[in-house]
This record gives sequence, C-alpha cells and structure tokens, in this order.
Amino acid sequence: MKTPEGNGSTSSLTGSMAESDALTSLVTDAGRAIDAAATLDELSDVESTLMGKESAIAAARRGLKDLPADERRDAGRAINEVAETITESIRERRLVLSAAEQDAALAADRVDITQPARVPRRGTHHLVSEVLDEIIDIFASIGYRVARGPEAETDYYNFTALNIPQTHPARLETDTLYLDYRGVGEERTAGDERYPLAHAPNEVLLRTHTSPMQARYMEANDPPVHIVVPGRVFRNEALDPTHSPVFHQVEGLAVDDGITFADLKGTLAYFARQFFGPKQEVRFLPNHFPFTEPSAEMHVSCFSCGGSGCRICSQTGWIEMLGCGMVHPAVLEHVGYDPATVTGFAFGIGADRFAMVRHGITDLRHFFESDLRVLRQFS
Repeated sequence: MKTPEGNGSTSSLTGSMAESDALTSLVTDAGRAIDAAATLDELSDVESTLMGKESAIAAARRGLKDLPADERRDAGRAINEVAETITESIRERRLVLSAAEQDAALAADRVDITQPARVPRRGTHHLVSEVLDEIIDIFASIGYRVARGPEAETDYYNFTALNIPQTHPARLETDTLYLDYRGVGEERTAGDERYPLAHAPNEVLLRTHTSPMQARYMEANDPPVHIVVPGRVFRNEALDPTHSPVFHQVEGLAVDDGITFADLKGTLAYFARQFFGPKQEVRFLPNHFPFTEPSAEMHVSCFSCGGSGCRICSQTGWIEMLGCGMVHPAVLEHVGYDPATVTGFAFGIGADRFAMVRHGITDLRHFFESDLRVLRQFS
C-alpha cells in the first residue's frame, strides 16, 4: 500500500480491497499527517499529498480500469469511502487551525480598555475670529445685517466718497498701500494738476478701513440701512506691540428717517454692556472724523478695576474703544441720499483692540505670530 508520503505499492487498494487492514492503515497514516499540520499552509501541503494527482488515492482510482468488472464496483466504493474520511479529517483540522489563527490575530490586536484614551488636540477659532463673531452676533440680534466689501479698493470709495479731502495725509503712500497708479484710460504723471497731493479716483489700494462699504452699500440700497461690515484693513505701518500693517475692523452704519445722536449713544451703550458686561459705563468725548459730524470717541469704564484705575486703563478708569459720529451730509450726497430727509450714524470697532483689552494682552503681535503657547491659552 502507498503511504501518504507517496512510497509503497498501490495494489493493496485495487487488488485486495477486502483486506480492511490496508484501508485502515491508509486512514491511520493520513490522520497522523493531518494532525501533525500546525498551520493552514502545512495542512494544504498535506492535503495535496493525500488527495492530489500523485497521491495513493488518485493512483488507486486510475488502477480501477485494470480490475475485473465484478471487483471494480466494490473497489471504487471502498476508495471513495477512504477519500471521504480523509477529506472530512482535513476539513475538521482546517476549522481548528482557522480558529486558532483567528484567536492569535485577535490576541495580537487586543486593546487594553483600562488604559486612558489618547485624545488628539482639537483646533479652535482664533481669538480675533471669536471676537469678530461675537461683535457681529450682538448687532445681528438688534436687526443689523452683515455686509462685506473688497479688500482691494479704489481711491474714490476709500477716501473721496467718505468726504476725506484731497490734501489729507492719509492719502499719501506713507500711510496707504497703493496697488495701481493708473486711472481709467490714462497714465498718472507726477504733478498732475487735478491731484497734486493725492491720487486719481480710480487708482487701486488696499483699503485702510472698512468704511468704503458705507458708500458702496448705500449706492445699491435705499434707506433704511442697518449694517455691520467686518474685515481686514491695511495701513503702511511698522509692526510693534500696538500697531500692525494688517488688522481687523467692524464698520457700523445706520441710516433712516429721524436718527439722532441719542440713537448712536444708546446703540453703542447697549453693545458695550453686551460685550463687556452689564455694569459697564460709557462716555463720549468730542473728536473729528471727515465722514461724520459731529464726531466722538467712545470710552468704557475699565472692566478690570471698575473705574478706580489700573494698568489696563492707564490709571484713568476709562478705556478708549472706538470712533463714531453722525454721518456727514456730504457722504449722503455722494451716494444720492437727501440729507434733508434722512440721517444716520456710523462707528468703527477695532476687533484686535477689543480682544487685547478684554484678555489683558499687551502685544498685538501675539495674534499674528502663530505661537501655539499663546493661542492655546484661549482655546
């Protein structure tokens, strides 16, 4: 009889099938080989040896044609029974080895649930963005709409439409960052008689405030108008603890029938108490801005010391927060509004300054240097 390793004669299976010890020996030898397989790959090799084309089973089946007809049927049945027995043993062993390999894989991939989880750091909004959103939300709650304008602006909307005179120093390159020195269809020349100290109305610059949206919005919309305009603005300034060439403003504008300075004071007092707390006091001191008349600056009582004087308020008890005033009639005329019919007020909020004051930050550069040690304090 041929063994599972392929040695020996096959005549015992085909010529002497009645000899049960030969069949038993084959099954026994096959069982030992199957049980000895320690992995699925080893079991596949054993299966190929026992049941493949060169196996004793395959050789016995090929030899059936040489048997007398009266023996062929019984011999074939006996060979099939042996083959089925071996196949079933292989199937059972495969189930055992598969379960063992799966258990080993699960054990290797085991998670110790008693260990603390590793939570990744989550990003947050930048402190200035949070302040901008809070300012917008306060005004949106009393009916103001959000408007946004271009950062690259024309001389006309940035200056002329806001009643800023041609000779105003803010128009000079020492204060303003110009992008294009050409007017419409013409080249600017030095000493232009129309603009001896300034620039042509269509020259492009980086806006120095968000106020140009006053003119742009009123040109496109009839009164009443109630808007806030958040965004970045640009000045030709050196970066130091209190100045930056890029910073953030929120422009506010309200135009309607019968608006007075009392409406301005009430609106900004409401805003200050919503932002800094209900106990804040406000005061308005005279000032001058070309696009408002009368003009004022608003101070709030120091939220840190309650007005007694401290480092944050420079021992005055008050903190200057924003500029404001009634919209100048010339601005209304520029956009086609009748100053005799409607009035309005405007204000400009420095979001970076509000963030500095609220959180006691003394260096504006902390907002823009991306130092995670600073930013994580406000996450």
